[in-house]
Amino acid sequence: MALQEQPILRVLELLAREAPAAAYEELLAPAGAPEARPAERERLAEALRLAAAVRGHIDRRQEREAALSALVDTAHDLTLPYDLDALLRVIARRARLLLNLDMAYISFHDEESGDSYVRTADGHASSLTMGFRVPIGSGLGSSVRSGSAPFWSPDYLEDPRVAHHSLIDDVVRAEGLRAILAVPLRSRDSALGVLYAADRTVRHFTPDEISLMASLADLASVAIEKTRELGRARAEIAALERSASRTRSDLLSVRRANEVHARMTDLLLAGGDLSGLLALATGVLGGTAAVLEPDGRVLASTGPLPEELPGTEETARAVLETHAARRPVEFSPGAWLAPVAAGGEYLGCVLVHPAEPLSDSGLRLLRLTAGTTGVLMLMQRNTAVAESQVREEFFDDLLTVPGRPPAQLRDRARRLGLDLEAPYAVAVIRPEGGSLGRAVVWASSYALRAGGLSNVRGGCLTLLLPSRNPGETARRVSDELTPLLGHPVTVGAAGPTAGPADIAPTHAEALRCLGALTSLGSSGSSAAASELGFLGLLLGDNHSVDRYVEDTIGPVLDYDTQRYTTLVHTLESYFESGSSPTHAAEALHVHPNTVSRRLERITALLGEDWQEPARALEVQLALRLHRTRRTLRAEAPPAGLRDPDGAGASAAGGAGGALTDPFGAGGFGAGSGPGSAGPHADRLRAP
Repeated sequence: MALQEQPILRVLELLAREAPAAAYEELLAPAGAPEARPAERERLAEALRLAAAVRGHIDRRQEREAALSALVDTAHDLTLPYDLDALLRVIARRARLLLNLDMAYISFHDEESGDSYVRTADGHASSLTMGFRVPIGSGLGSSVRSGSAPFWSPDYLEDPRVAHHSLIDDVVRAEGLRAILAVPLRSRDSALGVLYAADRTVRHFTPDEISLMASLADLASVAIEKTRELGRARAEIAALERSASRTRSDLLSVRRANEVHARMTDLLLAGGDLSGLLALATGVLGGTAAVLEPDGRVLASTGPLPEELPGTEETARAVLETHAARRPVEFSPGAWLAPVAAGGEYLGCVLVHPAEPLSDSGLRLLRLTAGTTGVLMLMQRNTAVAESQVREEFFDDLLTVPGRPPAQLRDRARRLGLDLEAPYAVAVIRPEGGSLGRAVVWASSYALRAGGLSNVRGGCLTLLLPSRNPGETARRVSDELTPLLGHPVTVGAAGPTAGPADIAPTHAEALRCLGALTSLGSSGSSAAASELGFLGLLLGDNHSVDRYVEDTIGPVLDYDTQRYTTLVHTLESYFESGSSPTHAAEALHVHPNTVSRRLERITALLGEDWQEPARALEVQLALRLHRTRRTLRAEAPPAGLRDPDGAGASAAGGAGGALTDPFGAGGFGAGSGPGSAGPHADRLRAP
């Protein structure tokens, strides 16, 4: 019995010390058991067979333990923080090493297109794999998605169970793959994608390998979902941080805007102006800013506006659109307009061209600036209304109350910021349709801006404006007022004035110019009395011969008076001789060179164009009026015999009565009678 049990004990001993297979084979060798009988040898062989089975179970258990250990290590690796792409690379590498395969790759489902695409790969040999899109319903992935279970093939290209597709087969050939195992990546009830493991030799996957790969896929799915959740959480945290940062920035901006608004309020209370208000806004926003009137003109600004801004017409349209929107709008790239309104009345807008793009806080500050601007403009309007009443009263006095002491007038003018010794033009405006309401408001504002005075007399607007060119002033007034009223205006102007005492006569001349425009059928046009020439003298309601003569040949009269020359007589002889210097020299009994020199002096005094037909007609008429006026004054009766009411002027005409009114109107009106000698009366000696 002991002899029989001895080989079996030897087998158990070999199992206990995990001896190699060669040690078991020695027990069956003749040298190992020479005395054993056949029955004993059979029992020994059976023991060795059982020992081999035990050894196989032990080997498989060890392999399973090693695989589980590797799976645990993989699970540990998957718990580390990765971004999604890095995590997928770790999963693919672990899958390839876990089963000792040549390649592993992961595909994700595309919910929009319905197909799949390869997101990552490990061990690939061609670049076709990365980003490769797997056609719908083909390859191992379609079987995995439809059955939600692993699917494998020992030789993919030769397997008839697989739904082949030429694109997939080309990639498999390019990679040299044969055996492929595919397991689903699932997250709760949804499928994320497929994990593939492939070998470049024909291989039959065991159930343990398939189970191991499925376990890895489950761990990978959890890690993928965790990484996605972590990514979403990080994105939300980043969004919250950005929101918190914006909130802090907005709070700082609101605080800064409130501080600026408080300074703006202090500025209003201190009597500040629009420029100071804009300076406070641009101190925060940077860049430049301006306040625009409803017609798009700049009322105040902090500096020159960018040249790339649109023109005046486009600006005026944008101002109206801003008012209709009742909110700030982007006028042009980088420039914003904010409406300035008081109730339903539109006052203008604020134009801002900031140094940086305008943020929400910048828009808030822009709205506050526009609102404060509206308050300031209303305050200025109320002040202007009160001041305009004083200015209108002063203008009335200048026009209707003669003989005021000049010192008193200059003192009142100085308090209103006027210098009446400077040249002014008087413009009389008659709107051709509609009421005067809007025109009166405009005139008051325009006169205040221009540094002049305004008034309403006889249904017409009267403006006293600083100007040396009354014609240009009349056209500028017409161009601005006509679009505002929506119908034409007729403007007659005169000037420039030469002191406070000259304002009333200049106003009378502007009225005559307005009457002349009406007589000519030119209502809706604008002109100055000097531009109408003798037509204004003929067609006006009243005639001012003195002013006409002064404006036409005044420099020649002054030259003769100061130097005791006879340029006026030379002019008369020149025209009477048909504009011939030679014939004029014969009539004057002087040398022709003398006439030429006198004509050169006249050209220097009157300008190069005095011999042009239109201008020559003016000069001849002025000469005739001057001669007639001089004749009438020479025939006037002594002062003691004159009619106190001025009737003696016509009664004393005597034989010269035919010269008293060359126009057949019974006289030349104010300024032509003997009691109102012109500025050049008695200057010349008789020719």
